Amino acid sequence: MRWQVPSQQFWLTALLIAAAVLLRIWDPEPVARLRLSVFDSYLGASPRAADPAMPVKIVDIDAASLQRIGQWPWPRTRIADLVTRLREAGAKSISLDLILAEPDRVSPGELARLVAGRPELKALADEAAKLPSNDALLADAIAGGRVVLGFVGQDGASQAPPPRASFATAGDDPKLFVPGFAGGAASLGELTAKAAGLGSVNWLPSQDLVVRRVPLLLRAGDQLYPSLALEALRVGTDQTTVQVKASGGSGLSAFGQQTGIEQVKIGAVVLPTGANGELWLNFAAHDARRFIPAHLILEGGLAPDAVQGRHIFIGASAPGLLDLRATPLQSSVPGVEIHAQALEQMLSGAHLTRPAYATGAELLFLIAVGAGVAFLLRRVGPVMAAVAGLSAVAAVVALSWLAFTQSGLLFDPIYPSLALVAIYLATSLSTYVKAELDRAYVRQAFGHYVAPQLVEQLADNAGSLKLGGETREVTLLFSDVRGFSRISEGLDAEGLVRFINELFTPIADVILEERGTIDKFMGDAVMAFWNAPVADDNHARHACRAALRMLEAVDELNRERAARASQTGDLCEPVRIGIGLNTGLCVVGNVGSPQRFDYSILGDVVNIASRLEGETKVYGAPVIVGEATAAQAQDFAFLEIGRVSLRGKDRSERVFALAGDEAMAVSSEFAVFKTAHVRLLRALDAADREEAGKALAEARELCPRGLGQLFDVYEQRLT
Repeated sequence: MRWQVPSQQFWLTALLIAAAVLLRIWDPEPVARLRLSVFDSYLGASPRAADPAMPVKIVDIDAASLQRIGQWPWPRTRIADLVTRLREAGAKSISLDLILAEPDRVSPGELARLVAGRPELKALADEAAKLPSNDALLADAIAGGRVVLGFVGQDGASQAPPPRASFATAGDDPKLFVPGFAGGAASLGELTAKAAGLGSVNWLPSQDLVVRRVPLLLRAGDQLYPSLALEALRVGTDQTTVQVKASGGSGLSAFGQQTGIEQVKIGAVVLPTGANGELWLNFAAHDARRFIPAHLILEGGLAPDAVQGRHIFIGASAPGLLDLRATPLQSSVPGVEIHAQALEQMLSGAHLTRPAYATGAELLFLIAVGAGVAFLLRRVGPVMAAVAGLSAVAAVVALSWLAFTQSGLLFDPIYPSLALVAIYLATSLSTYVKAELDRAYVRQAFGHYVAPQLVEQLADNAGSLKLGGETREVTLLFSDVRGFSRISEGLDAEGLVRFINELFTPIADVILEERGTIDKFMGDAVMAFWNAPVADDNHARHACRAALRMLEAVDELNRERAARASQTGDLCEPVRIGIGLNTGLCVVGNVGSPQRFDYSILGDVVNIASRLEGETKVYGAPVIVGEATAAQAQDFAFLEIGRVSLRGKDRSERVFALAGDEAMAVSSEFAVFKTAHVRLLRALDAADREEAGKALAEARELCPRGLGQLFDVYEQRLT
């Protein structure tokens, strides 16, 4: 019968698709951050390859430079010296990522004012006042080269100095779209007046404070300014004009809508931007070759060809100067490196762009595949629909990755994929309900006949109701009642059934509580196993604990039977059981015919476990386990019996008596008893009758309850 989705599920699917589309159009912060994390992971996996020629260098005011030259702020003469040396070395452009808004405090004139009130220093003050200021010397150094100064757009600041660049615009006024501020904070007027360029150093990070984009353009007051990196490109290439193309410009169709800026151009360099004029940064990995410590230049220790023909940024990375930013590749980088990498990207042309149609394409994929999955659910069922949906998701992820690595295009595959998962879950709701109804039927039909774990497995996988099995390591338990024939002789049929039920009920409860599966009841015996059908990494330990609890349950049963017998005056034969445990590989599965089968277990390990149960009659120990079981439950209290030749086996087996649980195993009393027992075994092996007799006497005195008959066996070996 063809699986069909009820009509209400179809409408639920349509509602979820519409909700997913509206949520993406709204684009709240969690959705936007999810998309950005995808782009971050792409960039982390495939960062931009740095140009080996290193066309952009950073003169770094690092910790070593502060240690060698002096603490910050340096006198402006130091910076003037730095600019002069870079200009003379042939730098293509020199950009200062520094705002020098206050006069230099160590200028001669400033020092003259400080000592003006001291008559003995008047002559010195008069001579100092005649000297040019440090700021004037820096202004002269700036005037001699292609130097770009930075400024910060700020609300509430004074009016920014006029821009050095001119702008040619096509389409809508770019000032409508770019980040805007009322004013700006710049360096001293005598410095900015001599600069060849003026660029903004503003960052506009995402809400997680990670810098992924840099504004190429910024409005301060009613003036348009380029960024520091864009201005460095303009000055370094001897251009005067920044060309800006916005919506409605030549060759751009906006259909009457003000959609924003499309591109910025300087000379032959075309820069794709977002609507607000931001450039997606295609970061390269951090490269120490990009940095030149400032002290090397000031001390004359740098070869000129390290600077010649390159764009130079001057900035600081020293701790305490507070110019550190987070990027998708690093949690903390100097801010000047972001400017430098932006200029590297401009020169290389290796841009990242998120096309204007990207959101529409993602939503179209979501709608088309969501509708397709809903259709397949109705026609071919949930499995094939899931395969088709996952294939579509895998394809869009692969295409998104290829678009990034091959063309630098940013498409988000994650939000549509997550939305598709939600749509699939909703439209397959009826399948889930039907499956739950089927599971309830299986539980009701089989719950009285097999272990609860097996019922759950059958409910989860109806296909397991067939012949077949698998090889798995399990722990087997065989238990048998001692002297059952004698006990049953005094009981009628009803009394015998009542006795068996009274015995097996607590034993079965213990096995199931310890995660075991009861294979079968065989008269007065029970067979159980662990680690099938449900996996149990501690199957040997659970089996050992079950065996000890079974002995306790039998003791409780004996007390109850004795109490009833004392009231009626009847004789009551105590019930004793023997238990054999063994661990090893077996075949577990459904055994029988296609018409009737049981979940059971086959293998030599089963036979050995049965034989070990039989050995409890020989050695008088209530629980005897195989070597593999003892090895996997080492924290229990075991006593080695020795190597035993089991009935029907060609080779002997090393067996152990289970004396108690983990608490007994670490007790000092058991340690002393076990030491005496080991001495006894060694003396028996060495045929040292005298030592064996002493050890036997000591072991008997310390012997835990239930193991006394074991030492009767050892005593017989001495006679």
